Parts: sequence; C-alpha cells; structure tokens
Amino acid sequence: MYIKQLSVFVENKDGRLAEITTIIANAGIDIRALSIADTTDFGILRLVVDKPYDAEKVLKDAGLTVSLTDVIAVGIPDRPGGFAETITAVADKEVGVEYMYAFISREHDRAYLIMRVADNEKAISALEAHGCDILDGESVYSI
Repeated sequence: MYIKQLSVFVENKDGRLAEITTIIANAGIDIRALSIADTTDFGILRLVVDKPYDAEKVLKDAGLTVSLTDVIAVGIPDRPGGFAETITAVADKEVGVEYMYAFISREHDRAYLIMRVADNEKAISALEAHGCDILDGESVYSI
C-alpha cells in the first residue's frame, strides 16, 4: 500500500522550480501534492504525480537528479484533532517520521498526508488499527 514519490535535487536559483514544473506539465503529468525543503544552495522537491514513472523519465532526460521513493498516503478526518489522532497512532508504535506533508481533496471532510517513516509496515499496521484509510497509488494519482 505504498505510493511513489519523486524527489528532485533542485539548485536554489531563480526560475529553477518553474523550469522543473514546466517539464512535468509539458509531458502531460499532473502534480497531486508537493513539498520543497531548501538551504541556501539547493533544495529537495518532493512530488506526488499521476504518472510517477513517466515523470521520473522526463526529469532524468532533462538532466535532473531524481529518485523514486515509497511513501504512505493516509486519509484523515479534516477536522480539529484529526491530524493529532493520526500521528499519535504512529508515535504510539514508536515509528519515526522522517518527513510529511499534507493536502486536501475535493471530498468533503477529508485531508491526506504523505508520510515517509522509518518502518512502513509498522506504520501502516498502526494506522489501519486506528481506523485510518491507507491509499494505494491509483487512488492518490487520480485525486
């Protein structure tokens, strides 16, 4: 129950993010969620797209450093406390969270988390026991 996330090494210079996202757009690939973490000189752009393997290819063909990573997509209640309850389920099983980012959907009262954790299986088990929806790739890519 993993989804594929692209991680793209990005030089921290004007227009670089626009260039990367234009490459993706010109290939007919739709971005579903993204996060960027940066330093003075570079950043890591993390993307969930509807066609991850195609995106990896076009970005590599453009000379970019790209990797695909398995991450977890979790549907949570979009209400006060929904995130706290979800992340507590993972913390209670002592699973470390490396990073995460969230996005909302067109579906009323639903939000989604993309999580990179130290132990995917343990986290999924904890989240399912807590009643969370773990999404597969097709579900996320088509949101």
